[in-house]
Amino acid sequence: DYVNEASDGHFRHNAFFIGANVREAEGRGRADYTPIFLSEIPELIRSGQRSVDTVLLQLSPPDRHGYCSMGISVDIQHAALESAGLVIAEINPRMPRTHGNTSVHLSRIDCAVATDDPILELPSPGEPDAVSVEIGGHVARLIDDGSCLQLGIGAVPNAVLSFLGDKRDLGVHTEMFSDGMLPLVENGNITNARKAVHRGKTVTSFVLGSRALFDYVDDNVSVEFHPSDFVNDPRVISRNDNVISVNSALQVDLTGQVSADSIGYRFYSGIGGQVDFVRGASMSRGGKPIIALPSTAKGGTVSRIAPHLTEGAGVVTSRGDVHYVVTEYGVAYLHGKTIRERALALINIAHPDFRAELLEFVRGKHYVATDERIWEQAINRYPADWESREMFGANELTVRPLRATDERILQEFFYGHTPETVRERYFSTKETLSHREAAHLCCVDYECRMAFGVVEKRGAAERLVAVARYDLNPRTNLADIAVVVHEDRRRLGIGRFLLNRLIDYARSRKISGLRSELRPDNEAMRALHLSLGHQVVWNGEAGTYT
Repeated sequence: DYVNEASDGHFRHNAFFIGANVREAEGRGRADYTPIFLSEIPELIRSGQRSVDTVLLQLSPPDRHGYCSMGISVDIQHAALESAGLVIAEINPRMPRTHGNTSVHLSRIDCAVATDDPILELPSPGEPDAVSVEIGGHVARLIDDGSCLQLGIGAVPNAVLSFLGDKRDLGVHTEMFSDGMLPLVENGNITNARKAVHRGKTVTSFVLGSRALFDYVDDNVSVEFHPSDFVNDPRVISRNDNVISVNSALQVDLTGQVSADSIGYRFYSGIGGQVDFVRGASMSRGGKPIIALPSTAKGGTVSRIAPHLTEGAGVVTSRGDVHYVVTEYGVAYLHGKTIRERALALINIAHPDFRAELLEFVRGKHYVATDERIWEQAINRYPADWESREMFGANELTVRPLRATDERILQEFFYGHTPETVRERYFSTKETLSHREAAHLCCVDYECRMAFGVVEKRGAAERLVAVARYDLNPRTNLADIAVVVHEDRRRLGIGRFLLNRLIDYARSRKISGLRSELRPDNEAMRALHLSLGHQVVWNGEAGTYT
């Protein structure tokens, strides 16, 4: 073992990514760590900044033209080959012959050693735990037909992949290809048919997994291996549309800074390809860079959504690069958001045990107004299982519970109303919806106060086109309701759908009944209630229908 103490004075390991085999040696100062984007390592070697004297390779036997294959790993090996003074190769018939840029001619090898040892396999991570399954479900809802995937290996990526059995024409452009993708290939979900770069081909730098995975890539023309400076080049990645990159993190602070290679002053892993794919996906048309992590560590005693990064922890993905952050409690979209909006979004996907102290922190730092009403939503879990995509006419719209961070789109929804709609909803000629009022309307607690929105997505932007809400009177266990649909989305069945969704949700909360007060000129809502069999009564004293 070249990182044990017996090797001191002979080898000093320099890790571009710290694995379990070198973590202790690096922590004790017997090995080094070079933080660098994976896409830049080949040039680091070619330029001589990190010189390579000798390269050790494991290759397949040569074909009749004298070309061996690098097999399951190409990544930075071409750069090392071009720069090394001495090339030593193990020739192993168990190494798959793979396609793409994998060839090495015998003439380039200075010393060849025959071997028949099994190729090292990575044990299966097993069935994902409950937290990983929750995270996987949230991530999967961000993936559409035709998306181009980059995922690693482990419980969360495998959980994501397990939810994609109903997707069509998925593509793969990823630094690492794993066993978790094989069922989607066999099921026909992964076809690569909509890719722009190497259409019809899975593109990767290396595979890590089981012998079944190695057998799958052996002489498989549908899988191409290419070097890291191609696969991980953000410009290449971005040429595919709808790139979904899913990467992990150790900690995310309330401004969106992502730490992924260190725990405080202790270096734990590496930068790897995270930033390459975050930036490539963000430049891709329809792309979504996703950071996915459990909300806690150390048996639930530490929040990974942190007020600030632990002292000494390094920023891998900056607050300017981050887009989606996902935990088992939901999805926070941060790109282009204010610090206040980011903090609220991240607190709402933090573990409930830590939300109060996170709120105290942001108030103490004046990220939010000290009297702002955001406690209710922080206490109760966002009901993600009430999200759905629905067709209204020719429009596919998202129906979901409102969040504290919907304040701005709720204001835009209000300012898009005609005066008649404002009178029908607010029973007055209301002209403004202040920040404080909008925040109050968005900060529902999902129990006594609930609101659903119908959202039209335009890329990453959202437009609110309808809202339904109730406010419960705990004394009577009856709730007052209101439904508003934007003028340009009426007569599509949205109001009927929202009213039924609100009724179903109220029933799930054991609310005894709902009531709505309508102006006499609000004929559309009165007709809707009547068509659903609701009792409509004229209240002459108030001049309204109930």
